[in-house]
Amino acid sequence: MPRPSKCKCVSRMPRFRRFQSAGAEELPMRGSRIILNVEEYEVLRLLDYEGLTQEECAARMDVGRATVQALYAEARKKMARFLVEGACLQIEGGSYRLTGMGEEQVKGERFMKIAVTYENGQIFGHFGHTEQFKIYEAEDGKILSSQVVDTNGTGHGALAGFLKEQGVETLICGNIGGGARNALAEAGIRLFPGAAGDADAQVESFLAGSLSYDPDAMCSHHGEGHVCGGHDHGEGHGGCGGHGHHGEGHHGGCGGHGCH
Repeated sequence: MPRPSKCKCVSRMPRFRRFQSAGAEELPMRGSRIILNVEEYEVLRLLDYEGLTQEECAARMDVGRATVQALYAEARKKMARFLVEGACLQIEGGSYRLTGMGEEQVKGERFMKIAVTYENGQIFGHFGHTEQFKIYEAEDGKILSSQVVDTNGTGHGALAGFLKEQGVETLICGNIGGGARNALAEAGIRLFPGAAGDADAQVESFLAGSLSYDPDAMCSHHGEGHVCGGHDHGEGHGGCGGHGHHGEGHHGGCGGHGCH
């Protein structure tokens, strides 16, 4: 089982998070974005702005020097792309924790992207077969904007990477298998499974700290005849409709549809 990505210590959030090159609206790929993760920004700030050594930066972020080198190389590559291609640069997401300031100071500065598995306004019941995500931008506990994005047939194993490319930090969903959990952990995306109901309302509940979800919600039977969220996989297994998961206590997330 892969180890979850270790959170890097970040002492402050960036004051400015979006950068647009002058004249970029004239480019044919004006819709493209470059996502600089918060920990990549922090490495640039510590090394190039504050002038720390790699050893000092590693100690400040509570990681090894090799991690600092990898983050720095990736951050420099993205900055070079921004300068050469003129695409929009956005700082968001990653695997980090804020340090060096009280929680009251952090509040109001925390920008995040939240995704939900989505179908017809509701949280879709099975992560691996969702055809859409609804992605929300939120700050200071309030939703700033939202959009529905198609997965365009992205396979079960690639959905975590798809979300990471979108800059998503948190996922709210229904049922989810063990492999997908591992992939999300590797991508540094926090998971809140076993949720159900109106997508907008559930995100509001999450931001208010009152989301009803089941951390143990699983759908692990992927063989013949397994039906997940209305998608048939062959013969021999029961179904898992992905509905009826209304909070704590519904372990397994199968709603009595034949997952044992």
